[in-house]
Amino acid sequence: MIRIGQGYDVHKLVAGRPLILGGVRVPYEKGLDGHSDADVLTHAVMDAILGALALGDIGQMFPDSDEAYRGADSLLLLEKVRARAAEAGWSVVNIDSTIVAQAPKLAPFVPEMRRKLASVLKTDPDRISVKATTEEHLGFTGDGSGIAAQAVCLLENNGGKQ
Repeated sequence: MIRIGQGYDVHKLVAGRPLILGGVRVPYEKGLDGHSDADVLTHAVMDAILGALALGDIGQMFPDSDEAYRGADSLLLLEKVRARAAEAGWSVVNIDSTIVAQAPKLAPFVPEMRRKLASVLKTDPDRISVKATTEEHLGFTGDGSGIAAQAVCLLENNGGKQ
């Protein structure tokens, strides 16, 4: 049996925070504002997995009202999502994701993002697609106010609860 899920996340860019995408620190004058490290890419991937499992979203699993998640490393949260999927007998077949940001240029960082996400998800980097695009100066991502990410995942059941 297979399942598909999709995820979306967005955070505002602000001064004084690091920019973390896919677990990679990207040099930039602004970072993403949020309760955790605000890694929109990893958050979208988590929501895609949770959606495929019909387990809600990361706000339900890791509420921003819980101080335990303040400043949390999103890759550690992704590991919890992966473990929850594995406990139910599910594993990632592939992830396809897109980061939407006018700046900075992200192409040099994509291979490391793919490696980090694959490592946490216990799969090969060739199963993890990360793309980056601009919105040609349109909307909040185009004017540099924020960054968004979308992800789709395919899960397969390895004999566990369906």
